Amino acid sequence: MWQKLALGLIALGVIALLVWAARGFFTANDIPLVIRIAVGAISAGVFILIGVVLKDRLAKAKTEDFKEVDR
Repeated sequence: MWQKLALGLIALGVIALLVWAARGFFTANDIPLVIRIAVGAISAGVFILIGVVLKDRLAKAKTEDFKEVDR
């Protein structure tokens, strides 16, 4: 239980830092618009791929059968 709480707090902290950094990056006037659009597109693609991998892995975990595993 404590491990899940610790991981959750770490994840919240990392997400907060990423949001803060992204806000600063995308609102900076000295960075060209093309660069901001490219970074946004790459980030969106990475997040979509991570979501697809997690979805597939969770679906596969439900159907895996461990008949040869001895307990």
